[in-house]
Amino acid sequence: MKNILIALVLMVSPIAAFPAGGGQQHLEEVYINLGDKAGLQNGAKLFSNYCLSCHSAAFSRYNRVGVDLGISDENVKENLMFAAEKVGDLMTTTMPEEDAKKWFGVAPPDLSLIARSRSPDWLYTYMKSFYIDESSPSGWNNITFENVAMPHVLYELQGKQKAIYTPHSETVMEEDENGQMVEVVHESELFSHFEIDTPGKLTEQEYDKVVTDLVNFLVYLGEPALLQRYKIGVFVLLFLLVLLIPCYLMKKEYWRDVH
Repeated sequence: MKNILIALVLMVSPIAAFPAGGGQQHLEEVYINLGDKAGLQNGAKLFSNYCLSCHSAAFSRYNRVGVDLGISDENVKENLMFAAEKVGDLMTTTMPEEDAKKWFGVAPPDLSLIARSRSPDWLYTYMKSFYIDESSPSGWNNITFENVAMPHVLYELQGKQKAIYTPHSETVMEEDENGQMVEVVHESELFSHFEIDTPGKLTEQEYDKVVTDLVNFLVYLGEPALLQRYKIGVFVLLFLLVLLIPCYLMKKEYWRDVH
């Protein structure tokens, strides 16, 4: 039994650790509401305009997204399709993989399942954690994913922000050249907060809503069947509530003589 428990812990641990990403440990919580059709539609538009030029969502089709989110084929073609010809095409990117590796150093990943592999909270925090970094090839870095190759595609909306660090010292015991344990002080800097360098088009609250809608859409992309299950779940609960009435009456009838 003990060996089984240890095996389960080892299996779960990598999954639990993966969403934490880079240097920022604290993840902001995002409220996911797949019943918010307007928010999902806005998220789909944001994804198509800001993400789909580099990333793909090759496990989804434009017409499936349109049907699920209540978007007509005409609106899908006008507002979502920039890298396809037919509304039934997969949501792929036109950027060649070799060019992507040349420009970014790595090919941008497919985002179909990113919300399931990283977690919604990680994505929400990541999209709010870009900061100016002149030492980076793109001019950007990210507290949640250090040295990320991706530039901040939403900087016009959020603005440009600087990462503020505070000095930090830590005393540890280390072995010196004579084999003696001595105290050694390590000096470093820890992330403290962000400061706006250049304001964007949106306020902080408006940008938070934009990122929430985008993450909400990515959650939908990871499992479109959730929308159908939610609908079915409502009907199942209503059916059970109605069924409760005859069941209660039958119970009273059967147990009438006992009581």
